[in-house]
Amino acid sequence: MNTNCALRIGCLFAAATHCLSHASAADGAASGTREKAPADARTSVKELQQQFVQLRFGMFIHFNLETFKGVQWVSGYHSPADFSPGSKVETDAWADAAVSAGMKYAVLTAKHVSGFCLWDSKYTTYDVMNPQCPYQQDLVAQFITSFKSRGLKVGLYYAWRHPGFKSEFKVLPPECDPATHTVEEQIEFQKQQIGELVEKYPDVFYLWNDALDPKIMPAEDALAFIRGLRPNLLSSSNWWDWGKKGTPYADIAVKEMRHFPENNAIPGETCWCLENDWFWQEGTRPKTARQVLDLLATVNGRNSNLLLNVGPNKQGRFEEASVKVLAEVGKLRPQKMGEDPAK
Repeated sequence: MNTNCALRIGCLFAAATHCLSHASAADGAASGTREKAPADARTSVKELQQQFVQLRFGMFIHFNLETFKGVQWVSGYHSPADFSPGSKVETDAWADAAVSAGMKYAVLTAKHVSGFCLWDSKYTTYDVMNPQCPYQQDLVAQFITSFKSRGLKVGLYYAWRHPGFKSEFKVLPPECDPATHTVEEQIEFQKQQIGELVEKYPDVFYLWNDALDPKIMPAEDALAFIRGLRPNLLSSSNWWDWGKKGTPYADIAVKEMRHFPENNAIPGETCWCLENDWFWQEGTRPKTARQVLDLLATVNGRNSNLLLNVGPNKQGRFEEASVKVLAEVGKLRPQKMGEDPAK
């Protein structure tokens, strides 16, 4: 990163920090010290949780700098120029593939471990609108428009910087580089970005928080923060500790590549990959439709949704083999699951 860019980033962080302090004082929505939600709001959350598990099947989409670097976790700050699909990403095709499989919602990696943001964030230049980035389009907005137009609900994934991350995994944009900013500053920066996402994209019904757990903030504070952004907003959190995954923390408990117990009663979501990895890899191969349907039956039978990941390639396209499997899932699902094909 050149000196001018570093100076510009430093100035932006100073401005953002100034905004953070005033926003925290003026608006409790960005504070982890909100009052508890009233009883009627908690009842509403229970209803939202019930509605969530009735969705049953969703699409996880891992697409970010990791895709272009050929890794699952990016280390250090790579150039925004690396995010280069070559042309407009056809998010309509993503949505069509989800519909063909019978999915009801989708979640996109708005900011993964690279720290790179797929929207035009006012808190960083490390995003798709960076002058070095050839894409120059709001991919989050594209994703939402495509999926909403087909009647699917939309959620956003956001990676929090957990204390367990090694120093080479930045996770946050350069304006809040963990090497030079305290944990408290990091938390405030992340709250501001999440608040920005919720305000900027009112159609988002669900926040998928990766690595958010009590080492960042107590569950009560995390829920109060999310609920303060929008009362009807659901959230999940993927614990850092593998042994704790699936433990209630936010509204929806999350399991990663593991099943909930047979007698599970808490609203849950189980995440699995259609292909070999979360982010696309050369030569990747998908599971069969039968394997997906078996997974879906087990997951749904344990009071949870299956959030099935499909990784777009460097051109932002799903592999044809994966698209075919999803379509086959949609055709076979009614007879396999005993469902009404008209629904």
